[in-house]
Amino acid sequence: MLFSEVIGQNEIKQRLIQTIQDGRIAHAQLFWGNEGCGTLPLALALAQYIFCQNRTDEDACGVCPSCNKMQKLIHPDLHFVVPVNSTEKISADKKPVTDHFIQEWRNALVANPYITEQQWYEVIGIEKKQGNISVNEADAIIKKLNYKSFEAEYKIMIIWLPERMNTQAANRLLKLIEEPPEKTLFFLAGNDTKRIIKTILSRAQPIHVLPIEENALVAKLNEEEEISAARAHKLAKAAAGSYSKLSQLLEDEQESNDYFERFALLMRTAYAANGLELLSWAEELSRWGREQQKSFLYYAQQMLRESFMFNRQAGDVAYSLGEEETFVQKFSPFVNPNNVEQIFQEFNIAVAHLEQNGNAKILFTDLAIKMASLIKK
Repeated sequence: MLFSEVIGQNEIKQRLIQTIQDGRIAHAQLFWGNEGCGTLPLALALAQYIFCQNRTDEDACGVCPSCNKMQKLIHPDLHFVVPVNSTEKISADKKPVTDHFIQEWRNALVANPYITEQQWYEVIGIEKKQGNISVNEADAIIKKLNYKSFEAEYKIMIIWLPERMNTQAANRLLKLIEEPPEKTLFFLAGNDTKRIIKTILSRAQPIHVLPIEENALVAKLNEEEEISAARAHKLAKAAAGSYSKLSQLLEDEQESNDYFERFALLMRTAYAANGLELLSWAEELSRWGREQQKSFLYYAQQMLRESFMFNRQAGDVAYSLGEEETFVQKFSPFVNPNNVEQIFQEFNIAVAHLEQNGNAKILFTDLAIKMASLIKK
């Protein structure tokens, strides 16, 4: 991946390029930030820049043999570690590691460098399980990195989502990450430093990847879609600096009318305190797929934000259009300083429980009942 293909993040790109030009690259670097902000694409772009045989002061050349291999993710000195688990094809007895899924990983990453954890699990069929980086993976890493590089000056190991590494694996890799073989680099790309084992965290140079600038997301939208300026800014604002979320919002646009109807029904029914209707609403939402449920919750949070902006007479920073805008203006008095924090907290809790495979019927019922209490504050 070229640096020019990474969305936004110009300051970090320039800093990374400068470290290579100055010959002071750290042997272990941790790219961390919110999902979809570009941690993995930056690690890939840096790897390609290092391997490139004709790099410039701004980017890899994109056409040399090394760049051609990197574009397909088949460079022999590039290695990956990603969270995996047992599947129908790879049983637990086979001790699943990344190499069992490397072709699926390459295909998925080439198609979408901003791939999310859940999207990866769906690719390999473990969407109802938790992926992990096990001690078996650590043994495979040690074995690979003991070999000399095949073509390039460096060997590069990219570990995606190091927060999924268990303690045994981390302990096995500590010495290797602290004192790697000569000309060996570790690039870790994760989302949550609080969940990364501290001994691993302390051995890598942290690079905080901030949310993507809104203008960069708008530019990307204009490049890929025929879309009005108002809609582009609304979507970019709702994406909150995440290209993954922006992509999901685009996919969800066809469903947004249904989301709007479900959101409006919840709030009207909650205000009326109609218990049977609230239970019926929760029952219907519980039958949706998990990703669709999450998308609805994100949509609802955006609508709540828009309503609060109107409530505080800040309509100039709201982005609702058409039917949504009309609803937001009428609904805004009910999202106010007395309840807005609690309402958002309940939606955040619902998202977290979904991500932890919580029972959808229970969590949506709980959310609906709490809205009936909070909406009248």
